[in-house]
Amino acid sequence: MKRISIIYTVLIITFITAVGFSIYFYKQVQSYNKEMEDAVSPEVSLPKHHFVLIVEEMKHEYWQLVGEGAKGAGETHNVIVEYIGPERSNPEEQLKLFDKAIMSKVDGIIVQGLNEEFTTMINKAESLGIPVITIDTDLPKSKRHAYIGSNNYVAGQLAGKALVEDTNGIATVGIISGSLEYPHHKERVEGFKDVVELVEGIDIVEIEESKITKVEVEEKAYNLLTEHENITALFGTSSYNGIGIVNAANSLEKEHDLYVITFDPIDENMELLRSGDVKAIVEQNPFEMGYRSVETMVDIMNGKQIQEVTHTKSSIIRSSSVEERASGGSS
Repeated sequence: MKRISIIYTVLIITFITAVGFSIYFYKQVQSYNKEMEDAVSPEVSLPKHHFVLIVEEMKHEYWQLVGEGAKGAGETHNVIVEYIGPERSNPEEQLKLFDKAIMSKVDGIIVQGLNEEFTTMINKAESLGIPVITIDTDLPKSKRHAYIGSNNYVAGQLAGKALVEDTNGIATVGIISGSLEYPHHKERVEGFKDVVELVEGIDIVEIEESKITKVEVEEKAYNLLTEHENITALFGTSSYNGIGIVNAANSLEKEHDLYVITFDPIDENMELLRSGDVKAIVEQNPFEMGYRSVETMVDIMNGKQIQEVTHTKSSIIRSSSVEERASGGSS
């Protein structure tokens, strides 16, 4: 009898212990579930969309600013913005990345509109329900949803007006275009020519193509300066053109006799502006291009009506305005 009593006592203690452990583990599970619910709260929701920004050159200062703007808008609107592109300017590589983005079925693509091959790719994406925004360079005859970027014709006009003002309307000019094929460079040259050709004292002697490389710019600038010794001014339509032009002028000891105007205030160009080797720079607004392109893509995703063409501001920076910029003033 005593033995049975001991067995019952052990069973009761075991039962109570088991119940205690069950209650303890139940509370632990409830606590864990609460933590998981908090972790997946609406405040930390997953990104709504995945966009791809395909740039001309990954490490180029201009395109990095475009990327910063795009990613800033991505954070604001809770979307992923994937920044991709070739290491050096390479349209074929851009097209491959474009096609890959289409096959990956991303929600939207932001890319330059460089030529008819890009038109074909843009139309392919649009036919599959992937909206495309062209940035920096437009292809208005494609099926792209919108263009965000400079009015490149007007930017070329600004360069022409600056040259006319700074040379008092007397100059023999050579032009180095980043490309004779890409629409934005052609438009910059057209805008420039349409201004300076109205001035009797200005003569354009030749236009060369740099293919958007520093080495090619320097070679073409050297050729222009040796073949046309009377050249007093050079206009470059691309970021790297100012650097190559100055290098060529230095090698020929003509840097003090030459008026140089180029595009984009990248660090090297700004140093040349401060030193006086470059007289003026056409400034674009790459950060705004990137930001507004993503904002517009979000509006497309939300079914909102969008503006088909948005031109960002372009302006002229001269050496006299460098210090003002450094102190936070406008140029």
